[in-house]
Amino acid sequence: MASTNSWTVEIETTVAAPRLFKAGVMDWHTLAPKLASHIITSAHPIEGGGGGVGSVRQFNFTSAMPFSFKKERLDFLDADKCECKSTLIEGGGIGTKIETATSHIKIEPTANGGSVVKVDSTFKLMPGVEMKDEITKAKDSVTNIFKAAEAYLVANPEAYN
Repeated sequence: MASTNSWTVEIETTVAAPRLFKAGVMDWHTLAPKLASHIITSAHPIEGGGGGVGSVRQFNFTSAMPFSFKKERLDFLDADKCECKSTLIEGGGIGTKIETATSHIKIEPTANGGSVVKVDSTFKLMPGVEMKDEITKAKDSVTNIFKAAEAYLVANPEAYN
């Protein structure tokens, strides 16, 4: 019987929530190959331009990842609240280790002008599959994504305003 699992990670940043949401979520398919080329070789929208509900983006990975690509569909978007939900629809272990996987990202402002990124990921494993190290790697990967976007935005204060 397949089991449903989840993980959550919170990442504190010095960047305002709207800027980080634009760069680290909405435009990540553009920035990722530039900021994380050791992991992501290319990324692009496949359907819908990548920025609206129903749009699909594909990310292609280097050998640093256990799979060569993933396709994700944007299911919910509230740009004003810096929140979105997406579903993994192909690649990324779907059909081999994972039956379904969804992510919920919310970036909230902090009193000091920065933000806290909250990521909740829920997934249903294929029968007989166990994932322990992969969850740690996933949390580290998400943290690295937002830290790379933060570093870029700090170094480029006019970007994504």
